[in-house]
Amino acid sequence: MSLTEEVARRRTFAIISHPDAGKTTLTEKLLLFAGAIQIAGSVKARKASRHAASDWMEIEKQRGISVASSVMQMEYRDCVINLLDTPGHQDFSEDTYRVLTAVDAALMVIDAANGVEPQTIRLLQVCRARNTPIITFINKLDREVREPLDLLSEIEGHLGMDAIPFSWPVGMGRHFGGVFDLRHDRMRVFRPGSERHRDDDETIEGLDNPELAARFGDAHAKAAEEIELITGAMPAFDPEAFLAGRQTPVFFGSAINNFGVREVLDALVELAPAPGPRAALERSVLPAEPKFTGVVFKVQANMDPAHRDRVAFVRVSSGKFERGMRLKVARNGKEIRPNNVVSFLSQRREIVEEAYAGDIIGIPNHGILQLGDVLTEGESLTFTGLPFFAPELFQAVEVKDPLRTKQLRTGLTQLGEEGAIQVFRPEAAGGALLLGAVGQLQFEVVAHRLKTEYGVDARLMPSRYSLARWITSPDPKALKKFMDANAANIAHDVVDAVAFLASSPAQLRVAQERYPDIEFHTMREHAGRVFA
Repeated sequence: MSLTEEVARRRTFAIISHPDAGKTTLTEKLLLFAGAIQIAGSVKARKASRHAASDWMEIEKQRGISVASSVMQMEYRDCVINLLDTPGHQDFSEDTYRVLTAVDAALMVIDAANGVEPQTIRLLQVCRARNTPIITFINKLDREVREPLDLLSEIEGHLGMDAIPFSWPVGMGRHFGGVFDLRHDRMRVFRPGSERHRDDDETIEGLDNPELAARFGDAHAKAAEEIELITGAMPAFDPEAFLAGRQTPVFFGSAINNFGVREVLDALVELAPAPGPRAALERSVLPAEPKFTGVVFKVQANMDPAHRDRVAFVRVSSGKFERGMRLKVARNGKEIRPNNVVSFLSQRREIVEEAYAGDIIGIPNHGILQLGDVLTEGESLTFTGLPFFAPELFQAVEVKDPLRTKQLRTGLTQLGEEGAIQVFRPEAAGGALLLGAVGQLQFEVVAHRLKTEYGVDARLMPSRYSLARWITSPDPKALKKFMDANAANIAHDVVDAVAFLASSPAQLRVAQERYPDIEFHTMREHAGRVFA
């Protein structure tokens, strides 16, 4: 098969949602329907012996939540599907944002009882900014939920795009009869059962089939009326509008019951785009170019605690990867020859002999690769768009046992480099290391990981700081003058980018007014190179 044909087979997408919308459940059901796993994990019981297939971190197993992004690859209908399950919890939105830079489409999961929730809105804004195509799955129809017309209206209001139903529910909760497939004019009858995964649903042809009215009564009559309404009022599905981020196909179902999952999987194959061009500062990189390029969008330490490993997740942007090939790290010009590159199915790994544009590969390394690093066969390229946001919460960290100070610094350096937390080293000598986070749960996860992965019992303490801004200046002397005058508020992050830490917005305003030559940034891109 040619390079162009291999690239055309790829579908790379992320699943996004608000916490508890059923995202991780849908993830494992997609794996189930594709034949990648034989039994789904349990995410309902926190003490269940089987945890979700895509959740591997110990704290995830205890809490029943996802706090790290997982990467899974599977084959379905002659397509290679790269599925990225992202953290639903809002405290980990930075990790989710970076994952969304590595995909070509997104699958949005909405709880039919709650509609579009705040964390979903934030993630949708990211997708809209990148014109990422979105497929929508409205979940939990087997429960008492909101009216489907209201849900469609809400989706359109928040997305700013047309929501085009591909299926429509007949009833809900105890009276949920199934979904009507609008494209094929047939109803798929609902039958509960979480272990069922073969295509054995009963179907009834035709919306006006008397059997539907006889079996489902008022629920069918209401659905038929709504279908007539939306058919007349909604625009037709336009593939180009979908790919441009102006329309979203909408599916209804119940992931926990494996109902409506196959339709979503089919839509990903049929509608989601194959890999497209990726923007670098130097030029646009085309996926079918013969030479390999890739970008590190995620670094994860200790996926296998027994081996203290560190894996760089690389999105292949162009060409073909072959095991043992010579690659250049564009940031520093170093050459690597990765031989033990892996692909993922949750905790299972397989050695990769070859990979193509759109695939996600994992390169185990000992700190050589950082977030945002570009790998090429020799060309110097800089991919953009991998952000770090100025933290909103701060805590000082010290080790309870002074003999473990080295382990604390090692652990925090690695966790900072992988993006789990932002670590700041005060300019002033003797100052305790500072942790910066978007949400409180990040502190809890880092303390847990320091203890379980690095053997460090850390003490987290309140900090007087409440915000941070990275600082730059076109005048090096002006920058040095500012740093000298504000030494007590200056810190360096894990890539040695300089930040100004303030205890209040008023303190920041005063600094901005007094030093007009200094630029204060709410975001930095990888390796501290580009600010916004």
